[in-house]
Amino acid sequence: MVDTGIHSKGWTRDQTIQYILDNSSRGRSNATAETERFIAIPGQALAYKIGQLKISELRAKAERALGPKFDIREFHAQVLNTGALPLSILEAKIDRWIAEKKAS
Repeated sequence: MVDTGIHSKGWTRDQTIQYILDNSSRGRSNATAETERFIAIPGQALAYKIGQLKISELRAKAERALGPKFDIREFHAQVLNTGALPLSILEAKIDRWIAEKKAS
């Protein structure tokens, strides 16, 4: 909401800080830091959320496909051990991992 408010709706820094204070349990210093990050990096919050949704989707897919062979530690290693990746590449990587686990 805040990222969109700043970059699409024209919210000021002060409006944004107040919105965070009114709608979360964050304190002023945290709300200020968050606001400044959103000002400096447009779309960061959106990108973070899209990544979270994709990783959750991939986890559910792996859990369904692997059943008792699914290991959350191995899944996390697959997601994290190559660092940042485009989501399409991460999905292909997880699909390969699922196929390898099913075959073993």
